[in-house]
Amino acid sequence: MKQDDAEVIALNALAWIAGADLLDTFQSSTGVDRDTIRQAAQDPELLGAVLDFVMMDDDWVQGVCRAQSLRHETFLAARAALPGGQSPHWT
Repeated sequence: MKQDDAEVIALNALAWIAGADLLDTFQSSTGVDRDTIRQAAQDPELLGAVLDFVMMDDDWVQGVCRAQSLRHETFLAARAALPGGQSPHWT
């Protein structure tokens, strides 16, 4: 997946977070303030953090995927395409 496509998925996930009344939880979890959230479109690392946050709860992943008509695999590919989303190599 191209990073641009992953960023769109993450921005839509951020909108879902706000609509699901999870924005305060996101802020508490990440330490990100509202001004930084407004700048999220220009920060691929923050967008990766958005997807990491969603992945903390299976129901949230399902909600985001339903809202965007995404397969779970596509959601995971989006996370992998953003900074910090690469699978670690343990060897």
